[in-house]
Amino acid sequence: MARILLVEDNETNRDMLQRRLSRKGHEVAVAVDGLEAIDAARNTHPDIILMDMNLPRLDGWEATRQIRATEATRSIPIIALTANALLEDRQKAMDAGCDGYETKPVDMARLLGQIEILTGNT
Repeated sequence: MARILLVEDNETNRDMLQRRLSRKGHEVAVAVDGLEAIDAARNTHPDIILMDMNLPRLDGWEATRQIRATEATRSIPIIALTANALLEDRQKAMDAGCDGYETKPVDMARLLGQIEILTGNT
């Protein structure tokens, strides 16, 4: 199973996703803003990052760019999690360096499939 860094500022969403991912056997660490996400990515080197894009202090787009700019974290797959479902929002996340994109409310089956594909944990 994957070591997942879940970056989500909304406590309800964070708790729900953490519980559901843990029940599937994943090890889940959490961060509540972009600055914490960068630190956690550098310190724990997760298999994958689930990145909310609308975060306090430093948004998910900039956090993703900074994670991609650092050699030690550059190759960690990142899936954007956002309530924004417009095509340009998806493109903005991909341009920032995300490998996948999932809208909220999260479709768990689809998200788990993306995690498996991006981490090679099938």
